[in-house]
Amino acid sequence: MDVAKVLREKSPWLQREYDKMSRTRRVLGSDSVMFGGEALKILFSEGPGDSLVPDLESGVVTITSTEKRRVRELLRRWFLKESSAYAVRRTSELAPRLGVRPARVDVREMGKWGYCTRSGRLSFSWQLAALPEPLREYVVLHELTHLVEFNHSPSFRRKLASVCPDFREREKELDLILPYDRLGLG
Repeated sequence: MDVAKVLREKSPWLQREYDKMSRTRRVLGSDSVMFGGEALKILFSEGPGDSLVPDLESGVVTITSTEKRRVRELLRRWFLKESSAYAVRRTSELAPRLGVRPARVDVREMGKWGYCTRSGRLSFSWQLAALPEPLREYVVLHELTHLVEFNHSPSFRRKLASVCPDFREREKELDLILPYDRLGLG
């Protein structure tokens, strides 16, 4: 195998992938976490009990615990609470646009941002709270659209475009956000 030849042939693809990776944003970094599309600096303080206090105005989340390894679990609990409240509220607000009513809405650990079952259950990632509002809304609208079209056909795309005209741009932006469990850290 001529490695130099393969690299030359794959050079455009490699450049595109490198460019995409350099624009990728991670939900959880070594000292920051994305919330609402904004990076919050994580300040850890060793102390009794567990607490997490977000200060969105100053861009900081202060976490107190007896062990630093508890940081991810405390962030997960916070995100689970925030994502659950958001998913339930926005689903009920947006469902009438499509004339649908989900059987159930929940938030859980999953590899995708959202999921819809044939029985009408909508599930969302506990990391939904990390996303900026337009992307959170897109995820909810995408899953609600599956209650009308349970596929990704042209008909599904047309229906989604009727309630989210810029869905393609939002999809591209969403593809650049990497949930932390995809990094093998979760």
